Amino acid sequence: MSMQKKQRLLLHVCCAPCSSHVLEYLYATYNVTAFFYNPNITDREEYNKRINELRRFVTEAPFAKDVIVCEGDYEPERFWEMSAGLEEEPERGKRCYKCYELRMKKAAEYALENGYDIFTTTLSISPHKNAAWINEIGNKLSELMDINYLYSDFKKQNGYLRSIELSREYGLYRQNYCGCIFSKKQAEERKKNL
Repeated sequence: MSMQKKQRLLLHVCCAPCSSHVLEYLYATYNVTAFFYNPNITDREEYNKRINELRRFVTEAPFAKDVIVCEGDYEPERFWEMSAGLEEEPERGKRCYKCYELRMKKAAEYALENGYDIFTTTLSISPHKNAAWINEIGNKLSELMDINYLYSDFKKQNGYLRSIELSREYGLYRQNYCGCIFSKKQAEERKKNL
């Protein structure tokens, strides 16, 4: 009886905490590469913290030991170009949609160029992200670029809670904002108003 070869999946990753449950969930089914592309993180120190934490996590978690971490180019100027005219948009508004699209398009391009069978993103694990939008973008990119997209809402079935447990277990740095300057300012405002 022959073992079926696992499909190669490119997983766009925003941070180690969000990747934790997603990697745990996908590792048995797919040969996963974690693709870190996040031009929305405009603070270089924060960006480095997040990529380094992801690298540490995949070396420590038994279900991620075969995961390769691939880093896309650090291009904050792409985020600024994309968000021009959308600076006043509320969190979870049009700017966020365009940001999901920017990051997922880069992941789809990388997956296609490097012979992956399928791609998806960790973004849907967050209760602050619109999974319907994420999947709409993924399906649109799949059709336009002729690459398979894995529909996901990783926060379902306690996925988000599991990511919190795994973050505690591995002592992961958990940021309190998405990454962009706009979400950082909102997080600071919330903290002030507590």
